[in-house]
Amino acid sequence: MADNNDSLASDPVTDATSLTRRTRVRRTPAARPKVAKPAVPVAKKTAAVASGSQMTVGERAAKQLRSLAVLGIVGGLVGVTALPAFAGVIQPGEAPVTLQQMAAEDAQSVVVASDATGAELTRDSYSATTSEEIQKKKAAEAAKKAAAERARLAAQASAAQTGYNVDLSMVAPGSGAVRWPLADFTLTDGYGTRGGAHRGIDMVAPGGTPIYAAAAGVVNVSSEGYYDYGVTITIDHVINGQKVTTLYAHQTYGSRQVVSGQRVEVGQLIGLVGSTGRSTANHLHFEVFVNGSNVNPLTWLQANAG
Repeated sequence: MADNNDSLASDPVTDATSLTRRTRVRRTPAARPKVAKPAVPVAKKTAAVASGSQMTVGERAAKQLRSLAVLGIVGGLVGVTALPAFAGVIQPGEAPVTLQQMAAEDAQSVVVASDATGAELTRDSYSATTSEEIQKKKAAEAAKKAAAERARLAAQASAAQTGYNVDLSMVAPGSGAVRWPLADFTLTDGYGTRGGAHRGIDMVAPGGTPIYAAAAGVVNVSSEGYYDYGVTITIDHVINGQKVTTLYAHQTYGSRQVVSGQRVEVGQLIGLVGSTGRSTANHLHFEVFVNGSNVNPLTWLQANAG
């Protein structure tokens, strides 16, 4: 029995008596043999690459769609903001809006409207302002003066041919704004004679007697054959705020010293007594119109001439 005990005491410690103290020996596992992976067919690799490419294109398309959506939203906001400003224009069925109403609704806008109507312009309604117009007016005035000078020279030559020796620089006697058209005459037929048909006075004087302008004014008619009056001159005046027209008829042919449109001064020599037209003797038939109405020339001269 003892022998058996000793052998037991000398034996190494078994696992049953000291499990914690036992040293675990690590064993390196045996390397597993590598198993070759099956080869992937080329067709599958190509499909995989293509699949990756398709995903990339899709992502790009998605980005573009997102950009278009953002632009659409911004455009919609702009349209919604701008539509009220044009609501009065694009809404059908509404009554027309006047310019004044539009200006009242939008105080920041300026709308100009006028009730003035168009008027036809004539050359008499405005004066020349350009250099070309001024030159034309000057040329027209110079032409009138030249015509008047030619008429004066022609009358002087005609008077010389008829044997009349007249000083064409003569002026009517007196100093007033109105003067007698003849310095010496004999009154025959008066105003209103011949049953009221005689509208002037007949001032008898020798042929070639100077005839003077009764007042300053502008020549209207200067004719060698004015109806039954024969050689006749009419002059328009403004006297005491009234429009006055004087008429000098039956003058000698070629004796006129003025032309239409010419300005004359009071007492200026305008022609010579004659017997042209419906006349039987040398005399001056003289008429006066005040504001368009025929008046008695003798009464008018007596009241105004001086």
